[in-house]
Amino acid sequence: MTRYQHLATLLAERIEQGLYRPGEKLPSVRSLSQEHGVSISTVQQSYQVLENLQLITPQPRSGYFVAPRKAQPPVPAMSRPVQRPVDVTQWDEVLTLLDARTDKAIIPFGGGAPDITQPTLKPLWREMNRVIQHQLHDVLSYDTLPGRRELREQIARLMLDGGTSLSADDIVIASGCHAALTLALLAVCQPGDIVAVESPCYYGTMQLLRGLDIKAIEIPTDPNAGISIEALELALEQWPIKGVILVPNCNNPLGFIMPEARKKAVLSLAQRHDIVIFEDDIYGELATDYPRPSTIKSYDIDGRVLFCSSVTKTVAPGLRVGWIAPGRYLDRVLHKKYAAIGTNVPGTQLAVAAFIRDGHYHRHVRRMRQVYQHQLETYTCWVRQYFPCGICVTRPQGGYLLWVELPETVDMVCVSRALCQLKVQIAPGSLFSASGKYRNCLRLNCALPLTEANREAIKHLGVAIHNALEA
Repeated sequence: MTRYQHLATLLAERIEQGLYRPGEKLPSVRSLSQEHGVSISTVQQSYQVLENLQLITPQPRSGYFVAPRKAQPPVPAMSRPVQRPVDVTQWDEVLTLLDARTDKAIIPFGGGAPDITQPTLKPLWREMNRVIQHQLHDVLSYDTLPGRRELREQIARLMLDGGTSLSADDIVIASGCHAALTLALLAVCQPGDIVAVESPCYYGTMQLLRGLDIKAIEIPTDPNAGISIEALELALEQWPIKGVILVPNCNNPLGFIMPEARKKAVLSLAQRHDIVIFEDDIYGELATDYPRPSTIKSYDIDGRVLFCSSVTKTVAPGLRVGWIAPGRYLDRVLHKKYAAIGTNVPGTQLAVAAFIRDGHYHRHVRRMRQVYQHQLETYTCWVRQYFPCGICVTRPQGGYLLWVELPETVDMVCVSRALCQLKVQIAPGSLFSASGKYRNCLRLNCALPLTEANREAIKHLGVAIHNALEA
């Protein structure tokens, strides 16, 4: 975070906390420059950021004043999906979204890639060069089936932050969280089985179920607290469900962190009905508050939680380093890995292990929590500024994804097609439902930098939505 961004964030927090009240004059540029030991141009840039966020207003020859407080848009209500097993659809739309990655001219608000431009990643790039220069034999050799032990030891250390105590022998390396979840499902399910999911649910997970010929039953989910325990229990009483896929920390796409009591309740429910929990914690390290929230796995006493994560969202997707802690299913996961995937690439594993071991990973994650929080706030302000009235917006507790619910007459599938001509890509809400619900919703990737081009893209999106309302 630059100096002007840091100062802007500090001033925004003071405004939110009421230290500067609506209508109150803010300190002069010169006094702030002296107070914080920064240049006058830095203060001016900070005030420009706050003005863009509509937190302050300039008055000629008088200075800057706190803007009148605007009402926050409401949070979406709990989802109401059809509670019966269905085959997952939407593959063609997801494939179109994936194909757009190759077009560098597209502004990819529809993806979920992190910011890989931060200076805190430089030690990783150096470590990758060192591994190639000094461990070339390891890089070019076969990996062990569970993955490099030095990496698994570092992952076990990381998992202590979420309350989970495991050894390296309890962990299996996979090529990302998607591959880890694939192994988990292969170890537990057969084609035709039923798995419960949150609704809305990440489209990659939905398409994974489709690819494995597993039916999904969508469970109502609260944008603030997570899956409905009551609705899940009702579904378990009606259908032969093998397990439930949950993203309890910094949920994708809703951004919530499931309260601890609900985490324990869903595990207790799984124990009573003898099902497994597939826990996806890929965004858990990016929780806004520190220490990071606990995992469901941390309460698991009988090995029924298959925990999956990776560095895809915290560091970089191209590393293809993920892991699974499969509990009682360890042997089956290893067999499925050998049969379906084989071993992993050693080079990136060695680099990531050193990146964690030397403390660079934690420094990077601390920085990204602040960056993403600031960007979520800014993008929320832009959405509020350019989108029509009557919208609902989530308030993520971490990560960098924003879910927006529009009036029911807006079809975001049609809007997304219109935006293709402007080289702006979004993820329509229908991709996050097995049956194509949430056509009036969209997910935005707020990891994209706060540039004028991206602001203009949000403005174009707002115009397209206005046009859809008027059609």
